[in-house]
Amino acid sequence: MSLGRAMVVAVEMPPERGSGAVAPVRTLEAKLHEAENLADSLGLEVVCGEGVRLSKINPATLIGGGKVDELKARVADDGVEVVVVDAGLSPRQQRNLEVGLQAKVLDRTGLILEIFASRARTRAGKLQVELARQTYMQSRLVRQWTHLERQRGGTGKASGPGERQLDLDRTMIKTRIGRLKAELADVAATRNLQRVARQRAQIPTVALVGYTNAGKSTLFNRVVEAGTLVADALFATLDPLMRRFRLPGGLEIVLADTVGFVADLPHELVEAFKATLEEVVMADLLLEVRDASNPDWRAQAADVDAVLREIGAADKPRVVAFNKVDRLADGVEVPEGGLGVSAVSGEGVDNLLAALEAELKQAWQVLEVRVPASDGKRLAWLYAHGDVLESVLEGEEWRLNVRLRAEDVGVWEKDLILR
Repeated sequence: MSLGRAMVVAVEMPPERGSGAVAPVRTLEAKLHEAENLADSLGLEVVCGEGVRLSKINPATLIGGGKVDELKARVADDGVEVVVVDAGLSPRQQRNLEVGLQAKVLDRTGLILEIFASRARTRAGKLQVELARQTYMQSRLVRQWTHLERQRGGTGKASGPGERQLDLDRTMIKTRIGRLKAELADVAATRNLQRVARQRAQIPTVALVGYTNAGKSTLFNRVVEAGTLVADALFATLDPLMRRFRLPGGLEIVLADTVGFVADLPHELVEAFKATLEEVVMADLLLEVRDASNPDWRAQAADVDAVLREIGAADKPRVVAFNKVDRLADGVEVPEGGLGVSAVSGEGVDNLLAALEAELKQAWQVLEVRVPASDGKRLAWLYAHGDVLESVLEGEEWRLNVRLRAEDVGVWEKDLILR
């Protein structure tokens, strides 16, 4: 069901002073296309769109008064109910635009928050989205109650109805934010216990990261056959889906699918989703999925790097998969620096899994050990925890070359296996 007829306005900001006339990383057309997809993901019926290049920022409305009048005419002609502005708006700018355009106005942050709210399924996901929305609303309380100030009248120093309502709402939101943070702290504690259990079992975690709609969830399903949600929609996954399985070479891992990143991801969301993004920060390896068929994949990769830097995960070991190679035209090569895969057809997935295993085992140590042929427990432990490169039976004992994690080397050398 449509949530209303919408106009999408993509905005190209003027270059910062001293930066020179540098071309934007993402074209205005690409920004408009993504903003239309975002609006469509929320359930809005996009009836028109326009790109606006700004030579300077209007403090009152972001865009100039002439452009506001022009857009107002289109709003009236096309029966637009919601105007999506693909930029951050101050509360004042949002209020003035709603008055000038005679329509509800959503900025980029508000739009993404609404999409996240519609996608959250688990308790943790809903808590995180609600925290982000409440934080966002704090700065916009004034605009909701200014109409009461016009009714105030009279003289004296007593607070008017708008001011009293503002204080009440501010207190309610502050209380709500405190409760949400407390509940999320419990969620984080539970996840930390689960993470510690995995670490004790020495099971490495691989976190899927990438720009939204790059195909992470489809690749996740292809790899683990988990039957989880797959949708050709932005932000189809908000909550971290985790599956434990064994790679073809025998290494057991946990694969975590996480929320898709996006350009200019609102700070409120990064803060609120720290419990989810911790899976990325604590992972042993990142599997970054890029959309090989998207002409703006370089700009999207830069946006992913920006979010990883913000959460402190930019230096993590990484394997890059260029997904959707089945959509590439004949003769178009997969970009350098990654492996070509198709999560839909399965092309290249075996090579990708082998690359993950090789990367995870890169820091392992190779030991030559001798084990009595009768010591089945130690032999079984070596095969379960290591990568047996060579095994030779010499008389009544086995000589093995085994590649082990540093932690497992310590277990072996301290003879803790039988304890």
